[in-house]
Amino acid sequence: MSSSDEKYRKLTTEYAKLKAQIPVLKKAYLDEQAAHNELKNEFKEREQTVRKFEQEVDSLTFRNQQLSSRCSFLQDELEAADSKKKHKHKDSPSHHAPPVSPGIFNEELQNKIEENARLHQQLGDCEAEFTAQIKDLEQKLAHFERQCDQHEAVLNSTVQKNKSQIDKLQEEKAMLEVKLQTIEDEIKSYKGRTEKAETLLGTVENDLKNQLNLANKIIADKLPFVDTKIPELNGLNLPTHDRRHQLRSRELVNQSANLLGEVIQALSNFYTYTEQRSQIYPADGKVEPISPVNMQFCKLLHENLSHLRPVELSLKEFVASFKEDALTTLETATGLQPFAKNVKKMVAYMNKVLPYQLSSLEEECAVSSCTSMLESKNMDLHRSLKKLNAVFNKLDTITSLLAAQSTKSCAHSPSNHPRMFTILCNYLTDLHEVVREVSKHYNAKVSLEHQMPTATQRLKTTDECVVSSLISLVTSTGKFSTFLSGNKEFFSQRAGYRTRGSSIGIDPGTQTVRSNPATVNFRQKAAQYIALLSKPCPESVPHHIAVHNRKVLLSSAESREGLAKQIETFQQKVSKLEQEKEHWMLEHQLLKIKFENETEKSKKLEKQLENSSHVEQITSIQDNIETPVPVRKGTDSDKRLDVTMLGKVDSSTKSTGVVDTREMLIKNHFSTRINELTQQLQLSDSKCVSFHAEVRALHKQLQMGERAKKHAEDELKAMSQTYAQLKDELSTTSKNYESQLSMMSDHLAGMNEKLTQQKDEIDELKSQISNAKSSSSSSHSKFSLKKSRK
Repeated sequence: MSSSDEKYRKLTTEYAKLKAQIPVLKKAYLDEQAAHNELKNEFKEREQTVRKFEQEVDSLTFRNQQLSSRCSFLQDELEAADSKKKHKHKDSPSHHAPPVSPGIFNEELQNKIEENARLHQQLGDCEAEFTAQIKDLEQKLAHFERQCDQHEAVLNSTVQKNKSQIDKLQEEKAMLEVKLQTIEDEIKSYKGRTEKAETLLGTVENDLKNQLNLANKIIADKLPFVDTKIPELNGLNLPTHDRRHQLRSRELVNQSANLLGEVIQALSNFYTYTEQRSQIYPADGKVEPISPVNMQFCKLLHENLSHLRPVELSLKEFVASFKEDALTTLETATGLQPFAKNVKKMVAYMNKVLPYQLSSLEEECAVSSCTSMLESKNMDLHRSLKKLNAVFNKLDTITSLLAAQSTKSCAHSPSNHPRMFTILCNYLTDLHEVVREVSKHYNAKVSLEHQMPTATQRLKTTDECVVSSLISLVTSTGKFSTFLSGNKEFFSQRAGYRTRGSSIGIDPGTQTVRSNPATVNFRQKAAQYIALLSKPCPESVPHHIAVHNRKVLLSSAESREGLAKQIETFQQKVSKLEQEKEHWMLEHQLLKIKFENETEKSKKLEKQLENSSHVEQITSIQDNIETPVPVRKGTDSDKRLDVTMLGKVDSSTKSTGVVDTREMLIKNHFSTRINELTQQLQLSDSKCVSFHAEVRALHKQLQMGERAKKHAEDELKAMSQTYAQLKDELSTTSKNYESQLSMMSDHLAGMNEKLTQQKDEIDELKSQISNAKSSSSSSHSKFSLKKSRK
């Protein structure tokens, strides 16, 4: 097993080394690829420049061709003119024509030839530079291609080596799995043996328990420790505790917990209202930005409940741990340790808040509207806040000292406990005085601030809230200090237990405890042992499950990316299921409300039916009453006087029935009205809940839309940048083409002007030649006439 493990470790180290080399090679390959791409881009740019030069060369050749054709044409014309001149000279040697100066043509030809030579030289230089650059780039490209091939070869070799090593590792893994299977079989056999041993152990334990019970019975029945005459031996006897003392201590601790809750509540209110005030003054957060000190101060004040509430809860838990059948003293009160820890955390939080509170006061003093009087009041508050934190630090030390009495490392004797309680009472009175001082200074500061013209109504209301919280803190601390100072004697006296054989726990002669100190140590040890037993055992995974999980982890071929993807999919499913859960919860609430409405409607209908039946009974009773007989009055008149029900029924029976029915109808009407209003209220509540859910969903959609908008804006910016780049490229290319066209057009215009000038010169020469010819012919005719006359 050791040799295979060593081989496996070596292979894993080599595999890790090769795996670490792969990203380096990949990075080198990518760098070479990037350099290759850069060279390709440079090659493309150079090709573009070459194309530009080729276009310029083509334009120059075109111009050269035009010039050469023009020169040849002019040379032909010159040759023709020279031949004509020679012919004329041969014909008429006596009369010489005016000679045409060939200097203009020669100068123009020379200029064109020089320009042609200069352009040819420039073209040769450009071609030489271009060929040199192309050669350099080809050499670089070949060099980089060679490097790329080398890197690819190294990468392929490393990949092949890694493949071979992976194959070896997989083979070793298969071998190890076989070994694991054999080991698992051995473990199963060992498990069977352990089960047998456990059964034997259970039987042995039962036998030992029975023997122990017998021994305890014998000790309890036959060997009681009843020696109460000798005080040295009686001090070792187990003491009996006083139940009244226990109940009294429980009641007092409960009252102190309630009073502490009031103090914590007032302190929390002070911090919350201070947070609201710091958001308004000296800088209003809605109008202008808050300073970083005030921002951090508000952030810390916002967390006050998470540091203050555990103090109250831990003391209430300690009160809940009190029992009537067990004596609780400082040595056995292990529940005070979490309370002391929470007090320490609270004081640390207050010490953390204090510098920001003082710096915020200094910022208020630095405001331009702050007068010297207000600044002095702020500095008084500054000093009183420091005192408050100092008193809280003292309280932290005394509470930690009291809680340490139930630990093993505590070396204080019980005679020091009264001194500790007196110090605690003194610190609480100091706290009350300091809080009163803070309240007084703050009240003076607020009254000065409210007289300023810059004080807003919002600031005034928040200041009033802060002052009220400080007043409640003063009253609660006063109650707490008076309570503890009034019950200081009870807390300072010794624990309520008595030694056996006497009704007094203290020896009157020596004023010492009758019980031995060893019993106190034993009681403290027993309390700590019971506290340890009451702690829950840490959760542990069974061995077979751990082995199975390890096998799964070793044999699983899934990568971290796959697991991450699975986690993402599961998270998405969970979010969807939570959304569905919320939806169905809302539907459940709506159906519940509908069901309640239907039940109320059915109740209303039942009541209406009962009322209708009652009214029908009353009407039937009224119909059954006999109508009175008409009375006839003697001789005076024979008229009949009919007395109806309205005139006669003033009796008590009918009046009470009608009143009852009316009361019932009014009661039913108002009950139905109340039911309808409750239904409307429930419907409005359900609508509010549904609207709240819709608003939350819409808020989420809005956030998603804003994210999509930001993404689209980023894409639009990128597209606009690319569009601007393309526009610039297009403008540059169009400018280049326009400049080339303008140059060509200027060149053509110059050439046309030169051609027109040359044509004018040729026409002048032709006219001169024709004039010369006409003059020669006229002279010849005159000469012939003279000869004929002779």
